[in-house]
Amino acid sequence: MRAGLADRIRRLIAVTLVSLVAACGVFEGPVDRDENLEGYTAQQIFERGEFELERSRFDDSAYFFSEVERLYPYSTLAKRALIMQAYAYHQGKDYEDSRGAAQRYIDFYPTDEDAAYAQYLLALSYYDQIDEVGRDQGLTFQALQSLRRVIEVYPDSEYATSAILKFDLAFDHLASKEMEIGRYYLRRKHYTSAINRFRVVVEDFQTTTHTPEALHRLVEAYLSLGLVTEAQTAAAILGYNYQSTDWYDDSYRLLASRGLEPKSSGDSWLAQIYRQSIQGHWL
Repeated sequence: MRAGLADRIRRLIAVTLVSLVAACGVFEGPVDRDENLEGYTAQQIFERGEFELERSRFDDSAYFFSEVERLYPYSTLAKRALIMQAYAYHQGKDYEDSRGAAQRYIDFYPTDEDAAYAQYLLALSYYDQIDEVGRDQGLTFQALQSLRRVIEVYPDSEYATSAILKFDLAFDHLASKEMEIGRYYLRRKHYTSAINRFRVVVEDFQTTTHTPEALHRLVEAYLSLGLVTEAQTAAAILGYNYQSTDWYDDSYRLLASRGLEPKSSGDSWLAQIYRQSIQGHWL
């Protein structure tokens, strides 16, 4: 967690030794969710939520914060309790409930100083579930949309820089999914299907780290289909933008083994990209 985020959490929790002792004195023993909390003040219930949070009992912590919101909806602590719910749920990896609490905060307090953090937590509730290439990419798209909102709506917030970094990583993740599928087709000699996947990377994810390999795989696939002009053009783009990479060396050797060289010709989609590269409109 970045220092700015840690500072924000410390300010939100505001736990002191006195408050922890007070919470322990008011609430003794394990959490009993059947207990009627109406006899306790909003401050006391909130402090119990902080106490459970410090003990890493995130679900119990979120429960007490939610009780503040339910029992004292018009209190000054209700707003803080809502953002703390989102945080506690997220810490406990209950991403759906974290997302729900964060969205309620944004809906109720869109201009509040912590609305940016609520939006960032909402984005994280998607982003932190992106863990491997083979999973469904719906979460990645939702993470991108939510992170973009942080960047565009709260550009001056302390979360914007982190959101930009995570946006780039999530974007790269989508490209890696296309590459994985493209390689799968290429290994099985389904060249047209492989080309379609690598084309997506080159056209839609050209700023990611996967573009050089995608261009090399296009050289391989087009040569396998006997489409020499397209293979040479893909290699020419690779040489113009990534000449120092191993992927270009591999493509150059592959073409040279057949008496060919990287060059662009014709009017294919790759030739158009090559012209754009020369004119400075690509990459």
